[in-house]
Amino acid sequence: VQLQASGGGLVQAGGSLRLSCVASARFFSDRLMGWFRQAPGKNREFLAAIRLHTYYPDSVQGRFTISRDTAANTLYLQIDNLKPEDTALYFCAARSTPDIGIPRDGLNYDYWGRGTQVTVSS
Repeated sequence: VQLQASGGGLVQAGGSLRLSCVASARFFSDRLMGWFRQAPGKNREFLAAIRLHTYYPDSVQGRFTISRDTAANTLYLQIDNLKPEDTALYFCAARSTPDIGIPRDGLNYDYWGRGTQVTVSS
């Protein structure tokens, strides 16, 4: 299974981006999919996840919105009011089997995309 993320780019602070992640296989709506990011010199950071419900850390509540189109095998991340500190490589991830694990834990995901770069200028 391959995950291909796209939609990143260079944007000004205050702008918006919609990241996409296309999977080469079908992930049913009850399967965990998520977005993470990693900035240079920093640890990987959990941003959002979705099964039948959505999950967000407090740090991104209100600015990040995760959604999925199961029929199109596509995961999305809408990012609004971008800030320079959002600059990072953004990854999508997915799990192929049902789970009840913690969505923010990267160990719960079987597959990872290669990432799309988001750069926010001030």
